[in-house]
Amino acid sequence: MELQTKVPLQPVDHPINYQGKVLLFGSCFVENMGDKLNYFQFPQYQNPFGVLFQPLALENLVKRALESSFYQQDEVFCQEGIWRCFDAHSEVRSDDQKTLVELLNQRLRLTGQWVESASHIIITLGTAWVYEYNASQKIVANCHKVPQREFIKKLLSVDAIQSSLESLVNMIGNANPKAKLIFTISPVRHLKDGFVENQQSKSHLITALHHIINGHQVSYFPAYEIMMDELRDYRFYAEDMVHPNALAVDYIWEKFKTVWISSEAYPIMDEVESVRKGLQHRPFNPGSEAHEKFKTSLRAKITYLQERYPFMKFE
Repeated sequence: MELQTKVPLQPVDHPINYQGKVLLFGSCFVENMGDKLNYFQFPQYQNPFGVLFQPLALENLVKRALESSFYQQDEVFCQEGIWRCFDAHSEVRSDDQKTLVELLNQRLRLTGQWVESASHIIITLGTAWVYEYNASQKIVANCHKVPQREFIKKLLSVDAIQSSLESLVNMIGNANPKAKLIFTISPVRHLKDGFVENQQSKSHLITALHHIINGHQVSYFPAYEIMMDELRDYRFYAEDMVHPNALAVDYIWEKFKTVWISSEAYPIMDEVESVRKGLQHRPFNPGSEAHEKFKTSLRAKITYLQERYPFMKFE
């Protein structure tokens, strides 16, 4: 008896391996996948401007990075002694105006370099709801808890999302034709917008995204569908009942692995995980001969991996 509906998945051509580089943008769910790639020591760079939930913010970041449109001091603002930028998440901040501008521009440069050199680019869309700042009449990436009366909340139309994604795909394609683009919809529910409003938002994203997929050489990984259809139970959610919990993230990662990670990388991933677990090991008898042998063996594993893959860092 089958007690679960399964989303059909097939391995792809040109999967991720240790010779490639993975760039990740978007909603907080992309960081779940990025953290897994980081754990297994794949070369990766994620969310240089922090979590960005909506497509216009992602388009803006890539456009400015590729055009070297660097930030000026009048593009950041001070709030309660902390300097912030409406184009970035709250984690990208400083107590000094000049320092923040330099940080934003440093990350713009890195973003441009990674867009031009990445073998795979993963983009996760979280919401179609956006906020327009009254003072500038520009859509912001993050409101930074500025009073809501200073913004107009809008739902992006399917056409507006499609246009933004079209621009994003074309920019990346022109800068790096060999990069494999992988889109996902975040399974995180934005219930602060409302239950009905969240579903409306996701439907706009999904509709627009599938128009893009049908017209370009880009891929879609069904993280949202796996969460909704295979993991249809609140035991797979965190305490907030909104975000996938660790078990759900592990489950979706294993699905992603079967589709997008080269099987040739699996033995290396096992070796990396063995080292990770070894470094976390806490001995009962640190001075014993057995523990010294364990440390020698662990150092040999690290040396072996780093000789083959110099970018790997173990602490």
